[in-house]
Amino acid sequence: MANSALEVESNGLNVIPESERHGTPRGQFWPWAASNVSIFGISMAAWILGFGLSFGQAVLAGVVGIVFSFALVGVIALAGKRGSAPTLVLSRATFGVNGNALPTIVSYLLLVGWETVLVALGVLATSTVFTRLGWGSGDGIKYASFVVIIGVVIASGVFGFKFIMRIQKWITLASIVLTAVFIVLSASAINFEKIFAAPGGDSAALIAGIIYAMTSFGLGWVNGGADYSRYLPRTASSRGIFGWTTFGAAIAPAILVIYGFMLALSNADIAKNIGGDPIGALTAVLPTWFLIPFIILALLGFMGGAILDIYSSGLNLLTLGLKVKRYQAAAVDGVLMTLGTFYFVFSNAGQSFFWPFQAGLYLLGVPMAAWTGIFIADLLLRKRNYDEAALYSAKGRYGSVNVVALLTMVLATVVGYGFISSPDTSIVWTTWEGYLYRAFNVTGTWVGSNIGVFLALVLGFVGQYLLGRSAVARQEK
Repeated sequence: MANSALEVESNGLNVIPESERHGTPRGQFWPWAASNVSIFGISMAAWILGFGLSFGQAVLAGVVGIVFSFALVGVIALAGKRGSAPTLVLSRATFGVNGNALPTIVSYLLLVGWETVLVALGVLATSTVFTRLGWGSGDGIKYASFVVIIGVVIASGVFGFKFIMRIQKWITLASIVLTAVFIVLSASAINFEKIFAAPGGDSAALIAGIIYAMTSFGLGWVNGGADYSRYLPRTASSRGIFGWTTFGAAIAPAILVIYGFMLALSNADIAKNIGGDPIGALTAVLPTWFLIPFIILALLGFMGGAILDIYSSGLNLLTLGLKVKRYQAAAVDGVLMTLGTFYFVFSNAGQSFFWPFQAGLYLLGVPMAAWTGIFIADLLLRKRNYDEAALYSAKGRYGSVNVVALLTMVLATVVGYGFISSPDTSIVWTTWEGYLYRAFNVTGTWVGSNIGVFLALVLGFVGQYLLGRSAVARQEK
């Protein structure tokens, strides 16, 4: 591993050598906190309220969904210590070296999608702030911010692990300070009478809020859970790895969504405008002098998340068989992210952000939830560390294809898709979803609960835990 944060990381898919494993579980706090100390959590809060929840219900849904989903990330981080390889390489032990291509493709699409969304939101937010300041508007500002944000994210992905761990620490600290100032300055907009007067929803609406919080937060990170813990020594505390990963990832979003509920219920303009410009809408409650620090805060949060995404997506590309160096794979992802962001910001301008974003979350969230259940069940069944050599050869003990795991993932995904739906019928690529709702003649609020995400997680876990036991036992003999 490089001795300087400004040297390009040489490790890729390989198992980290014993001599290069270092650090303590507490160090896991910084990358996960930086990736989730984002003002975007306040925007998420407004969308959770969109299911028709009262303040108390929204707090319950947000906190349960966030903590539970990031606890899944914490469990998967344990695999990094046991195998010292990237998450989707360790997944080969579950699905087979070649069979693992299916979950890796899903993981890659999810990571690139999040990279694109985060960078695009940064560009849109910068444009909104500059317009309000009277410093210019239009595509010129968007192009300038586009180049700066893309450059920082790609550079971080290219430099790799040590640079990311260093920059994420400073992103976290700066974001905490600026977020505290944002809360102080916007607190005058809070109206407790409106907050506690908001009507509540039924049990289906509450479940919908929990599942949306799960899908929007932790389920977007499960496929990178071991990518940062893989550098820890094998003697590192498992409880510490789980605790610091979960705490680092969940604490900021939990606080921000609660404050977001208060802000959105108090200010109708925020709730109304947040679908088109999730971050720019928040400037309505800020004094002009704080707009520059605010946009810095927003960009830090977006870049913190996109940096982790581009690092993990580069590793995913290598796992799929791309014959390049790790930093080259990160650069390839950067090109895709750039093209996607350009389309989203410049070619799709004026379109609502929320509905396509929500539909994409569920579309990729269902198979990712199925993979998560399968991977965690497999991890719990294993009593020994991973066979390092077998992770890289289809002739090893993990074999080429694990049919049971693959079929479990496919079945859980098929069932999950049958119980999700998009409330926006204009999104034509989602109209096929929810076929099991229609088959069982389910109507009413349950149709919007998107319980299929949770069902895919449970079916994946139970299926692998019951049907995969014998395969794991054979592998560990």
